[in-house]
Amino acid sequence: MKINNNYVAVTNRDVISTYWQSLKKRAWFFYVSIVMIILASVMELTYPIFYKKFFDVLTVSSPNPITANSLVHIILIILGAHIVAWVGWRISTFATIRYQVETMSDIKTNAFEYIAGHSQTFFANTFIGSLVQRVSRAAKAFETIFDNLSWNLIPLIVQIVGYTIVLSIEKPLFAVLIVSWGVLFIAFNFFFARYKMKYDVKKSEADSRTTGALADALTNHTTINLFTGYDFENSRFVAISNDQAKITSTSWNLGWIVEAIQSAFIMAIEFLVFYFGIKLWRDGQMSMGTFVLIQVYVISLSGSLWNFGKVIRGFYEAFADGVELVQILKTPHDIDDAPQAGTLTIENGSVEFRDVCFEYGNGRMVLDHLNIRVKAGERVALVGSSGAGKTTVMSLLLRFHDVTSGAVLIDGVDIRTVTQTSLHHAIAMVPQDTVLFHRTLRENIRYGRIGANDEEVERAAHLAHCTEFIGRLPLGYDTYVGERGVKLSGGERQRVAIARAILKHAPLLVLDEATSSLDSESEALIQDALGKVMEGRTTIVIAHRLSTIRKMDRIIVLDSGRVAEEGTHDELIQNPNSHYKKLWDLQAGGFMGGTIRKNEQEEEEKIGNLDDEEDDDVIKHPTV
Repeated sequence: MKINNNYVAVTNRDVISTYWQSLKKRAWFFYVSIVMIILASVMELTYPIFYKKFFDVLTVSSPNPITANSLVHIILIILGAHIVAWVGWRISTFATIRYQVETMSDIKTNAFEYIAGHSQTFFANTFIGSLVQRVSRAAKAFETIFDNLSWNLIPLIVQIVGYTIVLSIEKPLFAVLIVSWGVLFIAFNFFFARYKMKYDVKKSEADSRTTGALADALTNHTTINLFTGYDFENSRFVAISNDQAKITSTSWNLGWIVEAIQSAFIMAIEFLVFYFGIKLWRDGQMSMGTFVLIQVYVISLSGSLWNFGKVIRGFYEAFADGVELVQILKTPHDIDDAPQAGTLTIENGSVEFRDVCFEYGNGRMVLDHLNIRVKAGERVALVGSSGAGKTTVMSLLLRFHDVTSGAVLIDGVDIRTVTQTSLHHAIAMVPQDTVLFHRTLRENIRYGRIGANDEEVERAAHLAHCTEFIGRLPLGYDTYVGERGVKLSGGERQRVAIARAILKHAPLLVLDEATSSLDSESEALIQDALGKVMEGRTTIVIAHRLSTIRKMDRIIVLDSGRVAEEGTHDELIQNPNSHYKKLWDLQAGGFMGGTIRKNEQEEEEKIGNLDDEEDDDVIKHPTV
């Protein structure tokens, strides 16, 4: 099987190889399980042989003490074989549980580690719900594949080989008859399962689409309500669900056809065994014990082969589930560390964009030979109209994307030559849209520096003015914030993000309109806190509200992916033809009106009245 749907081509061998990488760490348990299963299956082959002896003695001998002793001796041998088989099955069960549970956990862990390393572009183009479904199904597929191998396929192979040997000795005619029948049965199931495989793959893909669509709709349930999109979303989901139902129906109907043909096979072999058995018994060429032996073998083999059809289908369905995850695991990361990537060490904290060009996959140029240099400890704001490239500059600095040409340097070091972990460790980021974990407030703030103690967490929360709303919560810092932080307002989430940045102590600070969700009073307090955090740190601010950046050391205006102009607020505002002046007038005289000056004065007064003792609480960043 080979599949290629938006990802790299994957074969069944790739799936097994991926599973083996996790299984080989505990291969000893796997080998013990297989050996014990073979031992138990061999023991079970002997039961009918001794049943044959039992019935032969019973039918040809009259009741007497010698005959009774012979029968007791036979059943004791059968009991011994049962005990050995029982021990074998118990040991194999213990070993199987051990290696399967640990390996499934390993598969999920490896999948998380690799998927988490994919780029922002990957996650932007992939349903998170589908990813979760693929990981869960792939782990379950491992269990299905190795369960079928251990409990069905290996015992079946032992049965076929053992039955062939025994019947070749007892009655070669029946050996030929049963083996020929078994080969036809297996060949039919094998080729039909391969034919059905493409429908099983489509069924798995349809299930992923349905799960992704459901997760997408539920995540946006507020938008659905606000825009009265229930009927539209319902009809859309019905269409997706019906498509899955049609594909599933086709797959299940094919399975029903297989079972119908298998029933015909079993009826045929039972008739042939009885027919030839009666003829041989009539001619005195077969004893009652031999007839019982053959009949038990046929019944046992029929049951195993009936399951074999399900085993083959189970194998292919499981491989189809495994393929979806392995495709992702074999899809190279868009952004990866260089083979000899070093660790970024910040000495000064200067940042430079040197002749940077960047374009997205559709060929649209976003940055065009951009040159920016931010000195160590300098506070720089990036402004410009929508689409000017501000957010792209931030993404390139964080290496969410790689430059098309040119280089981004920190302290003269190309960030492509250092590990992404060390790069991100050196940068504290406050995004415009803060997404929180469904964990406690304390845990969310501590994410800025995992090893921070409670006192440091609470100090950072105090500086970010989180304590104002945390104090109103019944559980305080132990309050769970809900999925994505939905229990908090936008402003409260933003304060948590600022507290994280304060706690991180990073020498580089990136603010993406970090006060956009705050009211005027809160913004004044946060601006003061951010001003203290920026001290001694190289800071890049992406600004949409120009009133928040008037005190920056330098303002860089971007236009069409290039630097249009730069300078301080006072310098730029004095040039009546500057881009910055036009943006300022648009905000001050347009949607913000004349109140901006009043708000600025009020903010300055509030900031000036803040307790100077808070300066002592600011955590100085260490050398990275």
